[in-house]
Amino acid sequence: MNGSEVGSTRTTDTAPDVAGQASLLVDRAGAVVRWGPGVEKLLGHPARWGIGRAITELLAETPPGPSEAADTVFRHRDGRPVRCRIRVRAEQDPQFGACWRMYLSPVTSETVPAVDQALLEALFTRSPIGLFVLDPELRLTRYNAAAQGMQGARVTEGLGLRPTEAWPDFSSEMAERVMAEVLETGEPAIAFEKRGRPPGDPEHEHVYSASVFRLQDPDGHIIGIADTVVDVSDRDRAQQRLALVGEAGTRIGTTLDVLRTARELAEVVVPRLADSVAVDLLEPVLAGQEVPQGPGEAGWSLRRAACRSMRVGTAPGVYEVGEASNYPCGAAAMRVLADRTARLVRTVGEDSVWVRDDLVRGRRMLEDRTHSLMMVPLLVRENVLGLVAFYRWGARDSFDDEDLSLAQDLAGRTAVALDNARRFVRERNAVLCLQRGMLPQDLPAPRTVRTAHHVVYSGAGGDWADVIALPGARVGLVTGSAPGRGMRTAATMGRLRTALHILAALDLAPDEVMARLDDVVHQIDAENSDPVAGSEAAGATCLYLVYNPVTRQCVMATAGRPGLAVAQPDGTVAFPDLPVGAPLGRPGPSFTKIELTVPDQTRLVLYTAGLVQAFGPDAGHAEVTRLLGESRQSPQDLCLSLAENLIPVDAPLDAAVLVARTRALDPTHVATWSLPADPAAVATARTLAARQLDAWALDEEVFATELIVSELVTNAIRYAEPPVRLRLIHDHTLTCEVSDGSSAAPHLRHARTTDEGGRGLLLVSQFAQRWGTRYEDRGKTIWAEQQLVSAA
Repeated sequence: MNGSEVGSTRTTDTAPDVAGQASLLVDRAGAVVRWGPGVEKLLGHPARWGIGRAITELLAETPPGPSEAADTVFRHRDGRPVRCRIRVRAEQDPQFGACWRMYLSPVTSETVPAVDQALLEALFTRSPIGLFVLDPELRLTRYNAAAQGMQGARVTEGLGLRPTEAWPDFSSEMAERVMAEVLETGEPAIAFEKRGRPPGDPEHEHVYSASVFRLQDPDGHIIGIADTVVDVSDRDRAQQRLALVGEAGTRIGTTLDVLRTARELAEVVVPRLADSVAVDLLEPVLAGQEVPQGPGEAGWSLRRAACRSMRVGTAPGVYEVGEASNYPCGAAAMRVLADRTARLVRTVGEDSVWVRDDLVRGRRMLEDRTHSLMMVPLLVRENVLGLVAFYRWGARDSFDDEDLSLAQDLAGRTAVALDNARRFVRERNAVLCLQRGMLPQDLPAPRTVRTAHHVVYSGAGGDWADVIALPGARVGLVTGSAPGRGMRTAATMGRLRTALHILAALDLAPDEVMARLDDVVHQIDAENSDPVAGSEAAGATCLYLVYNPVTRQCVMATAGRPGLAVAQPDGTVAFPDLPVGAPLGRPGPSFTKIELTVPDQTRLVLYTAGLVQAFGPDAGHAEVTRLLGESRQSPQDLCLSLAENLIPVDAPLDAAVLVARTRALDPTHVATWSLPADPAAVATARTLAARQLDAWALDEEVFATELIVSELVTNAIRYAEPPVRLRLIHDHTLTCEVSDGSSAAPHLRHARTTDEGGRGLLLVSQFAQRWGTRYEDRGKTIWAEQQLVSAA
């Protein structure tokens, strides 16, 4: 297509030019449809030549896309290149429809240097961003005014030097590695950090955000590196403080332990905030007591709770943890506690009051070359809990106001955690005091079993172990646990233990004891129901086991799932399949009992769930089996071994363990006779009893025993049903038992003067130390127990 052919279909009207700019109108096919006079002047071609031509025929280079501005080279009529800056805009033409309007602005040799010169002058004189220019050998060739202010006067001495030569202590090795990589790859490095003390401000550490990019000439040759730098020290310090506060929120106060909380504060602030720190607490805080409102007669009584230092090889403080760390009267630190106001000491010298007022700490500050310190009180609701001392003795800057605000924030968080820990210690001490007060220090020591017990007090207050001496040389073994923790739990435990003692004294069977104890729990909850605190005693567990040394039988019943292990003399360990009843106060099946015959010298291990709290049920059984199978220790040593090996340190739950080694009663100390249901058998019973006491050399007890035997046998023959059996048991007491087949219980009454009988049990109660009735599966046993004269 030539110019005449195009002219037959395209108008030759010229397009208007705007403000000295030549303009072209190009249709969507890329052909010129309007040719402005400015274009004719710029390129030397008339409109008739250009109309209808493709725009690419006019260009020496590919034109930019729409709405983009760039420098493009056109061909002049005489063949020389004409550099123009073009701007393209979409336009709707009435004749040609959608078109592109192209504005051409010639770029002369005078315009480029003017813009570049203005830009260069602004970059090197007025830009707030530091700029360093380095050659391909990474030698400093030029810098701007902002860089001069960042680096100080000595920056001029760095001309011609590499960063590692000019500023060796200013992250220079890392910077050179980054610059070398940018030179090699051409990929810019954006916003990497450089830290150090610039020569212009050697007293403070600065943080700079640097970006590096490669410099190339128009021909693509590498001519150097540009390094732009922004001082972000304030932003970095703010981020560090914010991060420290966030870390403190997760690390301080993780437990209710006073010393650990103080140690957590020390671990958080060193070395992030201070070079060393010391935390001193009031002694009442450590003891869980009330915080004093002011100093005592001897001043504030402080004790070291934690200290930490960056220096290794020496003690972190002048006082060890746990030592008294009082300040001298009148010392500056005492004023911090008195007015509850933190102190910031920017400069500490040899003549400082902080050094002179406390010779012990002052000597250490001089040895450490401490140059700045902060004293911050630990406050909760205006109550002083202690004092925290922050020290800086290294190369870091002195403390400032922002550091003091941060220290006060950390101290406030720590004080709240310390106060919570103090309250926990106070409550725990009260629970322990109540729990220990309700439990005997020494349990009964019957001769038919050798027992030992151990209770681990965690502050829950609900676990206990007990040994109850029963008539007939029998022994009751008990472990129990009340639910919950705290004062209410400890009080509930005491009530349950007392109730069980009363029920055991009635000589009830274990399943009957559990049933009556369940009634007691229901009554406790009915009397003390609290919709907020919930049930007081429901959910308690208990194991009650009665060992009879005459028959070597163990009769037991359980509520809940307390543990029982039976270790026989041959080392075999078994866990009897107990008929587990529901926890006390909870709905469930009725309580049942089981009987188990054990060999002599069997070890019975009763324990609460707290003993195996670190294990599951199966793993707990395995650990108990291992320790029992390997051990031939005494009950006392075995009890301690179980507690030490199974219960974790700082256990959250109480634990109770009771170990009993059985001893069968010598058959020569038991005499049993079956009697006919004949009143004449009463005389026979007296004679048999007297002969047996003579054989046991118990002459002093003959008269009383004959009277007791006579009355009990007479009642059994007269009012009860056969078979009638008489048994004498000689242990540390003398027990007389008369069994019969009736379930009717006798009762004590006072006979009138005109009555012919009714005085038998009254006489028995006078001569016996105690007496009672024990019901069997069939019939009952009336027993009377006498204190031996020789034992008395």
